[in-house]
Amino acid sequence: MIFFKTTLLSALFFSTSLSFANSSTPQELLKQLHLPAGFSISIYADNVPNARSLALGDNGVVFVGSGREGKVYAIQDKDQDGIAEQRYIIAEKLTMPNGVAYKDNSLYVAEISRIIRFDHITQQLSQPPKPSIVFDQFPTDIHHGWKYLRFGPDNKLYTAVGAPCNICKPDKDIYASLVRLNADGSQFEVIAHGIRNTVGFDWQPDTQALFFTDNGRDYLGDDSPPDELNHWSTKGEHFGYPYCHGGDIPDPEFGVDKKCKDFTPPAWKFKAHIAPLGLRFYQGQQFPAEYKNQLFVAQHGSWNRTEPQGYRVALVKFNHEQAISEQDFISGWLNKDGEVLGRPVDILTLPNGSLLISDDKLGVIYKVSYQGKP
Repeated sequence: MIFFKTTLLSALFFSTSLSFANSSTPQELLKQLHLPAGFSISIYADNVPNARSLALGDNGVVFVGSGREGKVYAIQDKDQDGIAEQRYIIAEKLTMPNGVAYKDNSLYVAEISRIIRFDHITQQLSQPPKPSIVFDQFPTDIHHGWKYLRFGPDNKLYTAVGAPCNICKPDKDIYASLVRLNADGSQFEVIAHGIRNTVGFDWQPDTQALFFTDNGRDYLGDDSPPDELNHWSTKGEHFGYPYCHGGDIPDPEFGVDKKCKDFTPPAWKFKAHIAPLGLRFYQGQQFPAEYKNQLFVAQHGSWNRTEPQGYRVALVKFNHEQAISEQDFISGWLNKDGEVLGRPVDILTLPNGSLLISDDKLGVIYKVSYQGKP
């Protein structure tokens, strides 16, 4: 038990083996970040401690979840100058309210063990209403208990329940699963198993195929197993955990009598321990045509690798439903001296086609715009 608690705290509050720079201001950090030609990055909002998941509301309001901070924020750029000058605290003293989703003027927030809802929220940002409970039957385990939350094309709420450990065979069916339910909390169902810890998913335009990230297990080495991008298509699918990792690596403890071919393999393999979190298929009109319907992935960064890696936003290119390549889109949060300057978490497309990216280390939201040739 002590081992798991130590592992969890290390993952949440960062391993002491890494060097986290504390002297850089957000504006100074921007000078260290590298983007493709024609793109620029700026600070859209600061003073958003532990900023995690993002959701777009009406009138340009952006809702921001957090983790250990226990708060949910709303930020707004009323004068459309590219800087959110308004910040509201919608809720506080919640239990790791990572996930946020918005629909029909209601804000849905996923805590560890429940989903709550704030109705008519955009008219009450300065004096938020008391929330109602949508669903409160999730496990209370903190380990991998923080949740991502999105509405799917079927208007159902999607979230996930992580494994309550680094590697184990959970004793309840709900663990290590992808789930969905109606907006009123009814018709809860588990739709996939074998998912250790997903904190990001999105639906591919045109096909409406669901893709999600999954963070691989620790302590199989610096370069194993790969973190995953997975494609869900059928209710009841099993993606391997805890028996098989990366599609072809049997777990030394739980995979002895299993065959990896019996599980759904990853759609794409990331490097080990880069911690892919939020992702977004680009559907805006601002970026060049080659970015249309391609996938941006926030890689939060490794916490216990000998040489850290990740700490970037990657671009995964697709040919129809097939992921075919991966490249840097934004890098520089990890400098050449191994200092961690920031940690990207989630990605959101604004109506004008620019991207927002949250950073839970610095407590800021970045805005990425394109000013190059059309």
